[in-house]
Amino acid sequence: MPVPMIDDMELKAVQHIRQETSSGFAQQRIVGLEGTLQQKVGRRSHRVELQGFLLPATAKEDLGKLQDKASKGGEVTFTADITTALKIDKMVVEQFGAEQRIGPQGQISYEIVLVESPPLPPPAEVSAFGGLGDFGLGDMGFDAGALGDVLSGIQDQAGAIMGAVDSAIDAVGQLSALANLADLAKIGNPLKPLTEKVGELGNLKGPVSGLTTALGDIQP
Repeated sequence: MPVPMIDDMELKAVQHIRQETSSGFAQQRIVGLEGTLQQKVGRRSHRVELQGFLLPATAKEDLGKLQDKASKGGEVTFTADITTALKIDKMVVEQFGAEQRIGPQGQISYEIVLVESPPLPPPAEVSAFGGLGDFGLGDMGFDAGALGDVLSGIQDQAGAIMGAVDSAIDAVGQLSALANLADLAKIGNPLKPLTEKVGELGNLKGPVSGLTTALGDIQP
C-alpha cells in the first residue's frame, strides 16, 4: 500500500486515517411543504485525520517538519489511497498534536488534521446579481435565466435614462451661459452714470465749471 505523504515527507507509521466530507445543504422551510427543502449551497472542504508514530531514526527531524508546516499555515499537497477519488489540489494543516511517550527509543505519536484549500474562483463577471444560476434558485422554482434577462433589460434602460439626464444637464448649462451673456448686454456703457453727473455739474458756476470741462473730455 502506498505510504501517505505530505509534500515530500513520507508518513511511514500511520495507524489510522479518516476522511470526511459535508455535502453542504441548507435547509429551507417552505409554507405548505411537508418536510424541509434541501438546497445545495456548495460542499465544505474535505477533511483528513491521521494518527501515527514517527520512526525513531528520523523522529526528531520529522517532528520538526510537521511542526513547521503547522505553525506556518501554508498550503501542502497530500497523497493517500483514501483520497484517490477526491479532486484535492492543496490542503492546509488545521490541527497538529504530538505526544512523546516513555519507552524504548522514546516513541513520538502524532495526530494531524488536514483540510482542503481550494483555489479562489475567477473574478465575478458583470451580470445581474453576479449570476443567479450559481445559487441554485432553480431548485426553488425560480427561472434564473429569465430573471437575468429581465434585470439586464432594466440595466440597459437605466443606462439610457442616465444618458438622457446628462444631455439635459448639458443643455441647462448652455442656456445658463446664454442668460449670463444677456445680463452683460443689459449693463450698457459703464461710464454713463458718470457722464450724467458731469452734466449736472455743468450747470454750476465758478471753479466747478473747470472740473466739468475736464470730465467732459473723457466721455466716450
